[in-house]
Amino acid sequence: MFPNDFVGKVAISLYRALERGRGKSFAFLCGGSFAEFGRKSVIQPPVRLSGEARISVGEGVFIGAGSWLQVLGDPPERVAIRIGDRTSIAGNCVLSAAVSIELGRAVLVARNVYIADHMHAFEDVEQPVLAQGIARRGPVRIGDGAWLGQNVVVGPGVTIGRGAVVGANSVVFDDVPDHSVAVGAPARVVRSFADAAPA
Repeated sequence: MFPNDFVGKVAISLYRALERGRGKSFAFLCGGSFAEFGRKSVIQPPVRLSGEARISVGEGVFIGAGSWLQVLGDPPERVAIRIGDRTSIAGNCVLSAAVSIELGRAVLVARNVYIADHMHAFEDVEQPVLAQGIARRGPVRIGDGAWLGQNVVVGPGVTIGRGAVVGANSVVFDDVPDHSVAVGAPARVVRSFADAAPA
């Protein structure tokens, strides 16, 4: 009889291999549906996709299970979501674009992050919010090497700079400069590393 720790290690190794294989297989099968889909990128199912022909995924990207990538509206020939090389998006994240969302290279996105370049319209008291469409549109840009902590919300028109850090549970409606830390709801810059950053 095998010792329990050996059996456990084998079982976990097999599980990890199966999960990696499932993500790679899904990416291989569906990659051609995207505007671009880079080498060694993985989408871990289950995932919700809408408008994938307007989504560009760079090389070595990871998109975790339970995420939702959504593109709304026209024109169909323009890329609306662009995910840079080596970016890692943990599970249960939402990227919803009506204009443009751009994540730079090597961006780290923790679980349950919500990024949208639009908001629901809600001013008409005679209609449910669901029936009012979207409003307040503006492109969202996340700079190279930025880190968005768990449960962060990023709203329309926001630019988060290179190497910036947004703390967990923050709600970002204003720009965050390069190499700075922002926290809170609404998020405020509390620290800057700009002087230490290489030129």
